[in-house]
Amino acid sequence: MRTITAFFLAAFSVPAIAGEAMTLVWQDDFDGILDKRSWHVVEGNGCPDHCGFGNNELQTYKGHARNLRTEDGMLIIEAHKAGEGFTSAKITTQPLGGWKYGKISMRAKLPNGVGTWPAFWMMPMTNTYGSWPKSGEIDIMEHVGYNQDHVHGTIHTEAYNHRIGTQKGGETLVETASTEFHTYAVEWDAAGMKWFIDGAEFYAFTREDGATSAEWPFDQPFYAILNLAVGGDWGGAEGVDEAAFPARYEIDWVKVWQAPE
Repeated sequence: MRTITAFFLAAFSVPAIAGEAMTLVWQDDFDGILDKRSWHVVEGNGCPDHCGFGNNELQTYKGHARNLRTEDGMLIIEAHKAGEGFTSAKITTQPLGGWKYGKISMRAKLPNGVGTWPAFWMMPMTNTYGSWPKSGEIDIMEHVGYNQDHVHGTIHTEAYNHRIGTQKGGETLVETASTEFHTYAVEWDAAGMKWFIDGAEFYAFTREDGATSAEWPFDQPFYAILNLAVGGDWGGAEGVDEAAFPARYEIDWVKVWQAPE
């Protein structure tokens, strides 16, 4: 893992939503062992407070190499059938303290199989406006195995979330999501967000004038999450094909760019 300051990265800049150049402020290429200074490894099944992580998911997260490891310059998150259930892995960048605005991106190859539910997403460092969904959620990439060729990008807020049928998001066709690596990204500033796959925008959400925290709680630091869930309300909507396991989610890198303050 390489933690990088903007001072050395003037050449590695990308456009911001509002037109101001951003510089690379952090990245992990997964060239060595997983850096626990950057990543928190989640363990368990969410119990007792959020059994099934609020979505009736079937997996228990583990930190051992069977489910979570670096291999040939890749992060491998692998879900396995284990007795009556499943094991998988989930990691977060909470140790880094989060980012407010910027471009957050990864290059990855997704698993294949009904019942798999990989994601690259963000949650707030603190529940400034209250518990989920009041303080927001940013789903940079979500994929469910029964809808194999489609990738989704979504936000969740108090006003816009799937529990009340009002969530805001988009999806796009990616026929090689599980056979080739693709780059998934969100660009986020005070005016809104845009979602990209391989540099092509497929969805945008604009902050409306007069928006309150109910519509726009995204004015605070968020941390990134990588996980592979199994089953659940969405991932398991058409069942779980046990023959699809072990299922592998491969991440080449994660990078964050930000504009100067």
